[in-house]
Amino acid sequence: MAHILILGGGAAGLAAALAAAQAAPAARVTVLERNPKVGKKLLATGNGRCNLDNTAIAPEKYFTADPAALQPLLAAVDAAAPLAWFEQLGLYTRTDEAGRVYPYSNQAADVLALLELHLQRHTVQLRPGCTVSTLRQSKGGYAVQFTNAEGDTESLRADAVICAMGGAAGPQFGTDGFGTRFAADCGGQMRPLYPCLTALQCAKPNKSLAGIRAKAAARLLDGDRVLAEEIGEVQFTDYGLSGICIMQLSGLLAPGRRLRDPVVELDLFPELSEIDLTRLLARHAIQTASDTLAGFWTGLLNVKLGYALWEAAALPDTAPHALPAGSWQKLARTAKHWRFEGLTPCGWRQAQTTGGGLALTEVEPTFQFKGCPGLYFVGETLDCAGSCGGFNLHWAFGSGLVAGRSAAGHAAAGRALPKASAPAKSRKKPHR
Repeated sequence: MAHILILGGGAAGLAAALAAAQAAPAARVTVLERNPKVGKKLLATGNGRCNLDNTAIAPEKYFTADPAALQPLLAAVDAAAPLAWFEQLGLYTRTDEAGRVYPYSNQAADVLALLELHLQRHTVQLRPGCTVSTLRQSKGGYAVQFTNAEGDTESLRADAVICAMGGAAGPQFGTDGFGTRFAADCGGQMRPLYPCLTALQCAKPNKSLAGIRAKAAARLLDGDRVLAEEIGEVQFTDYGLSGICIMQLSGLLAPGRRLRDPVVELDLFPELSEIDLTRLLARHAIQTASDTLAGFWTGLLNVKLGYALWEAAALPDTAPHALPAGSWQKLARTAKHWRFEGLTPCGWRQAQTTGGGLALTEVEPTFQFKGCPGLYFVGETLDCAGSCGGFNLHWAFGSGLVAGRSAAGHAAAGRALPKASAPAKSRKKPHR
């Protein structure tokens, strides 16, 4: 009986396991997961709502050092395939105005439960509490050594192995970069790892604003050059800036981009021109007729945010009606171009995904490791980090589906060969 072994029980690994079992019903499929249960990180996605896909899948929605290599891989996944597969499993979904796809129940636990139901029906063996240590070529396939849940050393042989052990983001979910280290140990070319989709630390954070949220246009600049702009909710923290639009921009701070002077610029009134905002502020001062800043900002901005903006504009500590000529234009300019400098991405614990990993040039469109028939790498082990909004789970589920189906075909073909047939010599020899 052909044996397909999946290393990692996250989104990519579970999709790969079920796809392999569906494509090769006679094969034995086993999942080794280090955590006590599978799908731990999946349960936390989308704040527990599981934003599992997006209707706007495109290469430009992903961060990678090899954009040219990404295109055939995304094409192989097929933008519609993961969602169609879930619908066949019986998952009812809804799509919001931004193209984000969620389970109709808004519960990530339902997605995991549905996957586990079908895995059980296809007799896929889930083995949690197993820590993989070595991978070696063996008898036309691969031998994997691991420590099982009881603490004993065990070895399994497989005709095909799919590595879905994730990256370094979210160590609270049991990740520590082992998947990418494992890929490197197999001889793969690696791209430097970096926290992606994370908050940003600033050189001079305003701690008084911690916890305040505001709608804004956030622009990432390198000097005076605008690299990207996102509109959404910005959250001020005691260390800098957070929120989805800030996390989106953080992916552009990858080590390989070598930005000289990265700056985030906030526009707190993106729907107004600077001239219109100047008029609004002057009119608001007349309407409120307040002698205090608190009174002036009431009905316009969060008062603490208003104080900070006033300070950033270097306006005098005086009653609004007593401001010198030109002050409203100065305040408007600051509100439209509020700069935050000295940017540093926050660490792995706050990152939603991993940037960097196994170079995309190292895998075929089937996600098979070049030179190693029957060995696959999927999901977050690869140098492909998606934007917020379901793009990462699309990549995880999609790469898992493609690899699982390919592994099923490989394992079946290998088992059908005459015993005298020898496996093709691999370009690399996986080992640890």
